[in-house]
Parts: sequence; C-alpha cells; structure tokens
Amino acid sequence: MPTATGPDPVAALREIAFWLERARAQTHRVKAYRRAADVVAELPVAEYTERAAQHSWQELAGIGPKTATVIEQACAGAVPAYLTELRNAAEPIGPAGDALRKRLRGDLHTHSDWSDGGSPIAEMMRVAAALGHEYCALTDHSPRLKVANGLSAERLLRQLDVIAELNEQLAPFRVLTGIEVDILDKGALDQRAELLERLDVVVASVHSRLRDDSATMTERMVYAVADPNVDILGHCTGRLVEGGRGTRPESSFDAEVVFEACRRYGTAVEINSRPERRDPPGRLIELAVEMGCYFSIDTDAHAPGQLAWQGYGCERALAHGVPAERVIDTWPLDELLAWCRETGA
Repeated sequence: MPTATGPDPVAALREIAFWLERARAQTHRVKAYRRAADVVAELPVAEYTERAAQHSWQELAGIGPKTATVIEQACAGAVPAYLTELRNAAEPIGPAGDALRKRLRGDLHTHSDWSDGGSPIAEMMRVAAALGHEYCALTDHSPRLKVANGLSAERLLRQLDVIAELNEQLAPFRVLTGIEVDILDKGALDQRAELLERLDVVVASVHSRLRDDSATMTERMVYAVADPNVDILGHCTGRLVEGGRGTRPESSFDAEVVFEACRRYGTAVEINSRPERRDPPGRLIELAVEMGCYFSIDTDAHAPGQLAWQGYGCERALAHGVPAERVIDTWPLDELLAWCRETGA
C-alpha cells in the first residue's frame, strides 16, 4: 500500500484518498483530498515555501480546513493524525481469500482518467506497484462507450506511447497495454483488429443491450470470446447487486455454451472484484470450474484505492473452488504474455 512517512503533504493527501477509496467512502470526500493534493503539487516552489511559513493554505481554492490541517501537519514533519487514524481503522479485505491473494502477481482490468477512471495512469500504476504487483494492465474503454469517454483508435495509440515512457520509469514493474473492448451486435468488437493485436491484454465485455434474449446474448458472447484477440471475458452477467447505480439483474445467456467457448478458445472468465458486481455469481463460477475454464481475478478499479479490492474476488474464488493454478494473474509475466499470444494465434 502507498505510504507517506514524512513531510510530503501531497503524498499524505493522496494516501488519505487511497484509504477512503479502499473503504468505499463517498466520492465527494475522496475528491476533496485528491483535489487538495493536485493544488499543492502544482504550486511553484517559492509560493509553497511562503504559504508553509504563513500557514495560508486555506486561501487556495480547493483547500478547506480538514485538508489544510493535513498539509500543516505534514509540513511540520509529522504523519497527519487523520492519515494515522485511517491506517489504523483499515479492515482486511476478503480475509478468507488471503492465501490466493498472496499468489496474485497482477491485475488485468483497470481504468484511468483517459476513460471513466478518476486518476492519471501514472498514479494508478504507482499504487499498483506499491501494493506489490509485478504487473498491471490498463484497460480503458473502447470508443462506442461514449458515456465512459471510450478511446478512439487515435487516442489509444497515444496512450501506448505514454505507457512505453512510464514503463521506463517504473521498471521492473510492468504496465501492460490493454483495453476493455465492448462486445457489439453479433459479437463484433469495438476497436480495429490490428490495434487489438498490438495490446498485451484484451478484456471483452458487454455494456449495451444487456436485456437481449438468451440466444442473442449467447451468440454475441461466443463470437467475442472466440476472437483470437480476446484474452478475458469481463463481468459476464452484467449484474449489479448494490451501489449508487442501483441494482440490475443478470443478463440471460447459455452459460454452458459460453464457458465451453472460453475453454476451447483460451479466454479466461473474469471474477470481477467490484463489490457492486460480484460477477459471475457463485453458481456460474462453479460451472466454469467444472468445465475447465481459466480465470482472471481483477478489480475493474476506477481509482487507486480500488486496486486493493482483489481480496473480494479471491474470497469468492476460493469459496467456489477455483484452483489457483488456473488463475492467470498468478502467473509470472513471461508465462502470462506467452499464454495471451498463444491463445490469440
């Protein structure tokens, strides 16, 4: 987990936001600390020094009494009291899945502010590395999902350059190139095939027409998982069981047919760790185990603190009999990338 141990107020503010996100705090509380961190980070050195001497932090837009207190305490060389409180109050996530979580080497489904995430790529990936990951895939949305600011081909190409530069800074940690590509009508994928071929990891998910009849949905999903560029089938039922977006029932599809396609074409079934998804349901995880599928336990994180949520998915995986050796993000990087290339051949 990220830690602020000394007089860096920006690191302290961002770590507070991390713990709040991890604990599923209200979004406006998290944003207050991230906004304050950005304000302080952008100050010229001379102004930062002057405000520290004059204790004038609250004169800055975006900094209120609580965030100013954190800044003051950090500037004084102490770990802010609120940060200490949050650290001490943090509960283990999915403790029953701890044995599997410790075997995970990465996370293969995450989002940045390039699509509908809340933080820059670099911040997401530095937190992933701080959590102990060896690799993490950036899988921002594809262009048809306009509500999530999906990436056009041109934006995706620019993102690849950003990731290449970031990998030079973060080595040996590896940022994997990726996408969460929409499954469209009849299983078409919402991005050019030649671009998908260039990516390390492709997650394919249904985000539209979730109430299609079973035969239509089954066809869409089978054609998608059979595509040689697809590595992971994301949150397969599309259900929501809690949260601010309300609840949503499972999509209807023939799970045996879809999971047989996953097994045959080497596409992993995602166990999505987001608390509001818990997707697939337990009975479908057990079916996928029985049918010999591989799995990927991912956070679908849209903010740095959510990268700590893998324990939720690990707990469910163990409860429903998923063998650790069939979880692809327990594999070393070279083995994972070789599998993605082979299944895409």
